[in-house]
Amino acid sequence: MWRAVVRSTVVGAVLCVAPAVLPGRAAVAAPDVPAYAFAADVRSAPAATGTGGAVRLEPGATYRSSLKDPEQSRSPSPEQGQGQGQGEGEGQGEDKAGAKAYYRLELDGVSNVYVSVTAIPRPGAALSAGDGISVSVQDADSVRCSSDSVTVGASRSAQPLTAWGARELLPSKKLCRKAGTYYVVVERIGTGSGAGTGEGGTGLSTDRSWDLELAPVSEAPLEKAAATSVPETWNSATPTPPVAEPVPVRGGAGFTEATAVTEGVRSDEILPGQTLFYKVPVDWGRQLSAGVDLGSADKNSGYVVDALDLTLYNPVRADVKDASIGYGGSQKSVALPPVPPVSYANRYAPTDPTSSLRFAGSYYLVVHLAEQVADRFGEGPYALTLRVRVGGSTQAGPGYARQSAPRGFFDVGAPDPEPSAGGGTAGGRASADGASSGDPAMRAVAVGGIGTGSVLLMVLGIWTLAARRRAAAQIRVKAQNPTA
Repeated sequence: MWRAVVRSTVVGAVLCVAPAVLPGRAAVAAPDVPAYAFAADVRSAPAATGTGGAVRLEPGATYRSSLKDPEQSRSPSPEQGQGQGQGEGEGQGEDKAGAKAYYRLELDGVSNVYVSVTAIPRPGAALSAGDGISVSVQDADSVRCSSDSVTVGASRSAQPLTAWGARELLPSKKLCRKAGTYYVVVERIGTGSGAGTGEGGTGLSTDRSWDLELAPVSEAPLEKAAATSVPETWNSATPTPPVAEPVPVRGGAGFTEATAVTEGVRSDEILPGQTLFYKVPVDWGRQLSAGVDLGSADKNSGYVVDALDLTLYNPVRADVKDASIGYGGSQKSVALPPVPPVSYANRYAPTDPTSSLRFAGSYYLVVHLAEQVADRFGEGPYALTLRVRVGGSTQAGPGYARQSAPRGFFDVGAPDPEPSAGGGTAGGRASADGASSGDPAMRAVAVGGIGTGSVLLMVLGIWTLAARRRAAAQIRVKAQNPTA
């Protein structure tokens, strides 16, 4: 009986202690589809319904907020009602409280500042092609410094939507040049309800708000004036995609969790409704090209328009170029159109994509597979092949007068280690406890092993002590009763 009790204690200790120290899985928003991964150090920034209560955003930090559905905003709560009309920006008109969200910036008169906003509709949301967000940066006199918008598109599939705003100090822009207070204004656009499925996939969620991730970045001025003429010629030929044995990787679930990749071929898997994030270091003068292959399905049943989207974002998460393909169950391939090499002078170009290719740093490749693919061809996962090529030759940077925020943001530096096929990092050196020194999950496993081992040693120690006491008691009994 004692052995049974000890065994139960040991097993219970292992089951209770080991999971407690392992990192929890990301919240699952839909069956088998990981939720969007926010930055580990994300800060809270409650949305204000007017400029009066706008929370200040610091360049270099990442913030989490939410944006209500305009339909829900027609019946504001008492708390929301109290905040209406307090310093709302000119031009808001008859929009209802909650249709817009305000955030504040305190800017100098020499730096360029960019703010990306990623909205995350709830999985299973009933969306229209025109549903999305608009983002603008305005000064204290309601003058718009910039505006951008993004919509779900023909797929009508719930996916992260990223738009951006900027206060740029360019010769062609005479407004928004003074130091002072500026506002980031985020607005829901479109007609869809945005309602998503409830837990377990049954019923409709009453919360139609979208989560937001805001990432403000400050770009320092240059030490010396640089050329403002955009390169007139560049290699616009369609690059030959790399051909090699694919290296298995796992795409990240958000911008801050994007998987680092370099030139070459990578293999992955994607689920309907899932968005995968990859990042590629691109230095000054280099030219990025990319494409993806989507594997065949087990059955052919109809056709999904705009089934797979591939979007390229620059380091401040501004949309550079995108491409999409329909899917009928057979393997398909799509590549981004050719884009110019990265150059500081590209910012003076009148249009994108050239204007967006103004920074060195991490460029993001974001792949989304439409939810409707599951209805036609099954839940998957589907094979995905990512092909990346970085051409051109590295050139000297423009020479910033000081560090940007975050520090080193526009420097390529040493690339992040790429995940190996085994889930660790290629070339990563294991520490003494057997865990990869750069892998938080492996460190957690190591800590879990140490913690579990400590509990086992404690239990075994108690077991040994009890056994010794029982043996001593038996000896005393025999000594007192020799005939026993």
